[in-house]
Amino acid sequence: MSRGEQIKAPRGTFDVLAEQAGVRASLEGSARKLLEGAGYERIETPVLEATELFARGVGASTDIVQKEMFTLEDGGGRSLALRPEGTAPICRAYVEHGMHKRKQPVKLWYLSNFFRHERAQAGRYRQFWQVGAEALGSEDPAVDAESIVLLAALLGELGVREVRLRLSSLGSGESRAAYRELLQAHLRAHEASLSEEVRGRIELNPLRAFDSDHEGTRRVMANAPRLLDHLDDDDAEHFAQVRELLDVAEVPYEVDPTLVRGLDYYTRTVFEFTSDALGAQSGVGGGGRYDGLVEKIKGTASGGEIMKGPPTHGPTTPGIGWATGIERILLAGEPAPVAASPVDLFVALGEGGEIRKASFAVLGDARSAGLTAQMELAGRSLKGQLGLANALGARYVAIVEGEETVLKDMQGGGQERLATDTVVHAVLRALRDL
Repeated sequence: MSRGEQIKAPRGTFDVLAEQAGVRASLEGSARKLLEGAGYERIETPVLEATELFARGVGASTDIVQKEMFTLEDGGGRSLALRPEGTAPICRAYVEHGMHKRKQPVKLWYLSNFFRHERAQAGRYRQFWQVGAEALGSEDPAVDAESIVLLAALLGELGVREVRLRLSSLGSGESRAAYRELLQAHLRAHEASLSEEVRGRIELNPLRAFDSDHEGTRRVMANAPRLLDHLDDDDAEHFAQVRELLDVAEVPYEVDPTLVRGLDYYTRTVFEFTSDALGAQSGVGGGGRYDGLVEKIKGTASGGEIMKGPPTHGPTTPGIGWATGIERILLAGEPAPVAASPVDLFVALGEGGEIRKASFAVLGDARSAGLTAQMELAGRSLKGQLGLANALGARYVAIVEGEETVLKDMQGGGQERLATDTVVHAVLRALRDL
């Protein structure tokens, strides 16, 4: 960058300014009230994690690991990654902090920023924010249903428009392995019509072929066997119970046998909420069950380093979770902004000696007493200060003139002169009597 050229935020990132911060705060408040009311506890994991955590947990064949992770090497030669998703770090924390010893399921939620090197577009950035919820330690279909219902409720509360829920099951165990062989045989039989990317994934992750927008691949997949037709009895019953509970909750859904998720760890229930208001890039949130993920993740030492020595795999722990993108919600929804905090007292500088010190003392006393207070800091005239106080919606203005102060009621229109050291008490008394 040449000298004098304006420095801007990197492509795919953005600044959250005051006008957006209120809406985001409202969204966070809605998520906290809903999720903590359902027994979910707040968790935050480090921005930097061991790269191995995602290669092992998310899957080496995924786009995230192969193409999208931001990685770096620290001074000790360890490979670290800016977290691209939230589930694997939470599973790592679950194992590292012995959460399997707590009463199950352990229910956690987060609001965090994530990083992926992908093509930036509306609602999809290289640094982005997500609200997510994870429940670990129970395979009960009611946990699946509750998780889905909570996301539906959050999207509804935030005014996300034209929402549709797609639902499916990826099965588990032997039924999934048998289906995988069927699908691989189908793909090999039509390999010449597949995209190069899908051909490269036939052995590692054949289900991702359902996600392809390549015309030849789509024709091949139109006649591909469907996993829902090959579930074993236990998986089919689990999926049936999830659907029954969603019916009880009156959450509409459509069963989509082609639905797959972009991460390798999913098993059994998978789901995605879309919004037709977003156009072609319609996904607004989703998730699924990941009953084998914790077993893939060893405990970690402090700082996110994978521990050396024999593998110390996590206990057998079923889990389910989801994430929804804040930027996607803001595009498709109408969350109400949080009202700005009212200004109880604006401290203005009048005329006289030692005015600034006296004014600063009033400001400190007001804040110590629990009032929201601001002070003139830019050398405005008294008229300019009163204009600023009015623009801020200040209830009272204290015009400090030394040992005495004029206290103006900006709503009632009255004013009184009183000793400066009694101003805060006068404002507290007046607010109490309102």
